[in-house]
Amino acid sequence: MGYFVILSTLTDEGRKTIKQKPERILEVDKEAKKMGVKLIEQYAVIGPYDFVSIVEAADVETVMKMSCEIGSRGSVQMMTLGALPVEDLIKKLK
Repeated sequence: MGYFVILSTLTDEGRKTIKQKPERILEVDKEAKKMGVKLIEQYAVIGPYDFVSIVEAADVETVMKMSCEIGSRGSVQMMTLGALPVEDLIKKLK
């Protein structure tokens, strides 16, 4: 299993959707879970991104598939970064 950081930016359509139905955010999280991507933590943020999500998945292909599926709807743009817990990095460096 690997960890990934997803930086998400809503499109105009996405902003309209969550304004009308804020709980849509949680529905998308459930959809991602069905695709094999487990949400670890999620934050709404201020700045160039609207959300920061920490997720866990079996491999990068699983996260890419989820990103393509959800991104294809036109409501959000995502940037995904691979992540490694600091403790694991320290072990690798020793």
